[in-house]
Amino acid sequence: MADVKPIANDPVAGLIDIPLPKEISLWPETWALRIAIVLLLVAAVVAIWQFVHYRRVNRYRREALSELTRITQPHDVDRSPSDLATQLSLLVRRTALAAYPRNQVAPLMGSAWLAFLDRTGDETRFSAGVGRWLASAPYVPAEPDANQSSALVELVRRWIRVHHV
Repeated sequence: MADVKPIANDPVAGLIDIPLPKEISLWPETWALRIAIVLLLVAAVVAIWQFVHYRRVNRYRREALSELTRITQPHDVDRSPSDLATQLSLLVRRTALAAYPRNQVAPLMGSAWLAFLDRTGDETRFSAGVGRWLASAPYVPAEPDANQSSALVELVRRWIRVHHV
């Protein structure tokens, strides 16, 4: 084969490259905008940290509410209303022990326990209403009727959601 010679009259060979413009920075040029971006990032980090902290601190509430849902489902036909009140009493006690110091909650019984629930839940229905079943259900043979049971469940649900630590 013969050697291939370059074409002398190549029109592209004499072109000069086009100069490209300077790269544009994504970082803003003004200090005010830089400070605003930094503050926005700090605010986002703080908001995420507060959300995670709130979720972690209130985990016991979510678990107590799911336990309350499990307790109140009509899966056990033979369960009496006093058994329901006993289970609710135990649930409220465990929830209070998770939220408050043990030495503050554990010794409370009877009217002192109901007064504690009233005080922490901004209620009066524990000591002066249907909430009295929580203190007496495990020990009294009388059973709450269906309306009292449903009112007790709603009272317990409200206390779990809104009690303040």
